[in-house]
Amino acid sequence: MASPSVGGWGAEKPVALTMGDPAGIGADITLMSWLRREAEGLRPFVFVGDAALLVDRAKQLGLSVPVAMVGSAQEAVTAFAAKLPVLPCPLPEPIRPGIPSASAASAIIAAIERAVALTLDGEAAAVVTNPIAKHVLAKAGFPHPGHTEFLGALAEARGHQATPVMMLCGAGLRVVPITIHIPLASVPTALTTALIIETARVTAGGLKRYFGIATPRLALTGLNPHAGEDGMLGHEDREIIAPALAVLTAERYHVSGPHPADTLFHSRAREHYDVALAMYHDQALIPLKTLAFDEGVNVTLGLPFIRTSPDHGTAFDIAGTGKARPDSLIAALRLAAQMSVRAEAAFL
Repeated sequence: MASPSVGGWGAEKPVALTMGDPAGIGADITLMSWLRREAEGLRPFVFVGDAALLVDRAKQLGLSVPVAMVGSAQEAVTAFAAKLPVLPCPLPEPIRPGIPSASAASAIIAAIERAVALTLDGEAAAVVTNPIAKHVLAKAGFPHPGHTEFLGALAEARGHQATPVMMLCGAGLRVVPITIHIPLASVPTALTTALIIETARVTAGGLKRYFGIATPRLALTGLNPHAGEDGMLGHEDREIIAPALAVLTAERYHVSGPHPADTLFHSRAREHYDVALAMYHDQALIPLKTLAFDEGVNVTLGLPFIRTSPDHGTAFDIAGTGKARPDSLIAALRLAAQMSVRAEAAFL
């Protein structure tokens, strides 16, 4: 299915872009993305965060980006052509690029909460999140291991059911880690047949609703080398993954596996599936970032709203230097807009 035009439904609603960690490159790539708004055909977006951060960072980078404080998402649409619109979530103190501070945690969290609220209330088309540093938020008592889990909690706090599933997209590849932000040693215990089934169902539903794939093809990796070699190199592939595949096949999902992970991501293999479900974080992200390091997009499926994010971190070491590239954020903004169009088309 061809990608729908962004100019249709929801064009009057902006994308809500969160501040991320102000010491990172979020401000840099936000400014750069706005400057490329016409060339990239971007839907209007509103920065939810600290306006002074953008002004100061623009001066550091030598960028001419006028900023407009707005009081609503609708105002942002009107302002976007001439100025970068900002819905304020002020920082308690100035933050220098490259020097993260736990003092910024409350504003970082508030920006995410406000962006989600705008989207759930129908004022914004989608949420796009700039990168956060989990260790910085953890020092301030943030209880969640990452964006994905926090977004699910926010949805549930508003009375919505949420089963957050992280999917990474780029260079014609989509990958889903079934276990996410946990230590590698904890993966065999956390990995269950029920978790695999639930993740596969959410993934297939998301590909149908947001990506226009009528019958998604799901390929599951094995956990162990050679997918366990029939039990010689581990029992999880045979005792946990294979039963999940049997259930999903009986439910008429188009699934295959468990495949040895080391042979699933070359170009010929990728022709045979629409998404690869990997058993742990790095098993999924290493091939994606190898193929699409600068353009990868993180999508959270299983939420009652659309959320995308650039598939990279805060990059504190290059914040404020002009070395950051906005490609991944631009791809995330574009994909969020496309997903919102498809969602409305499916609803109609």
